[in-house]
Amino acid sequence: MQQQQLKTEADEPGWEVDPDDDWGVAVIATVGRQLKLRREAVGMRAGAFGEAVGYGEDMVYKIEGGKRIPRPEYLDMADEVLGAGGLLAAMKEDVAKVRYPKKVRDLAQLEAKAVELQLYDPLNIHGLLQTPEYARGLLLMRRPAYTADEVERFIAARVARKAIFERDPAPELSFVLEEWTLRRPLGGREALRSQLEHLLTAGQLRNVELQVMPMDREEHAGLAGGIEVLKFADGSAVGRSPAVANGRPVPDPRQLRILELRYGIIRAQALTPRESTAFIEQLLGET
Repeated sequence: MQQQQLKTEADEPGWEVDPDDDWGVAVIATVGRQLKLRREAVGMRAGAFGEAVGYGEDMVYKIEGGKRIPRPEYLDMADEVLGAGGLLAAMKEDVAKVRYPKKVRDLAQLEAKAVELQLYDPLNIHGLLQTPEYARGLLLMRRPAYTADEVERFIAARVARKAIFERDPAPELSFVLEEWTLRRPLGGREALRSQLEHLLTAGQLRNVELQVMPMDREEHAGLAGGIEVLKFADGSAVGRSPAVANGRPVPDPRQLRILELRYGIIRAQALTPRESTAFIEQLLGET
C-alpha cells in the first residue's frame, strides 16, 4: 500500500496569526484548544490524527497551539475524524474572518456598512476592482517582499471584499482611475487584459461609475494622494487620505469636506463614465 504523503508547513503553509491582532490571536487560540481537547477526548495522538487528516504532526501541534490558522478543509476533516458532529466545522465562520489582515478586515467592515463610496487611488487600480491575477502581480512587486503566506492572505482578503458588489440594496460606488495604472501590465499582458475586461464588466453595473483620469491633463487635484470617502445610512461618514491625518480614518466634518471637495474636482477633471468606458475599450484593443 502506498503511504499517504502528509502535508507539511512547506507544502501547505496555512495562515500565520498576526501577533498584533489581539482578537485574531484569541480566536485562533480558542479554536486550537478545542481541537486539542476533542482529539484528546477520543484518545488519539497528534501523529495519528495528523495522518488521518493528511497533515504532518508538526502542523497539528502548531494549529492546536494557536500558531497557525487552520484552513476550512482542515476543520472539516477534523470534525469527521474526531466525530464532532459539526461542532468543529462550525468554527470555520470565525476562522474565516481571522484569515484576513486586521487592517483589511477593519476596512471591509466599514465598506460593508457604507451606502456610498467615493474612491480614488493614484498609484494602482483600486483594490475593490482588482482581479486576483492583477492583485498578485501588484503584491509581488512590494519591497521588502511579502512572504508567500502574506500574498495569499491579501489576495483572499481582496476577493472577499468584493462581496460589496453583491449587497442588496447595493451601495453607490464611484471610482476614479489613473490612465497609467490601466497601461502597466502587472502580472503580464494576459493579466492586464483580464483586468481591463473586469473593469468594463464592473462599469456596466447600475450602481458603479468608473472614470479615467488621462495622463495628458494639465490640471489635476489628486496629486496629494488617494482619497476614500465612505457614507453611511445614518448620515455619518468617514474619510481617508495620506494628505489628512496621515491616512487614518477621520469622521471630522471639516476634514471630510476637504476630501469631498478634492474628490469632486478630480471627477470633474477626469473623463466622463461613458468616455472612460470607450477609453478602456480602446486600451483593451491595444493590449
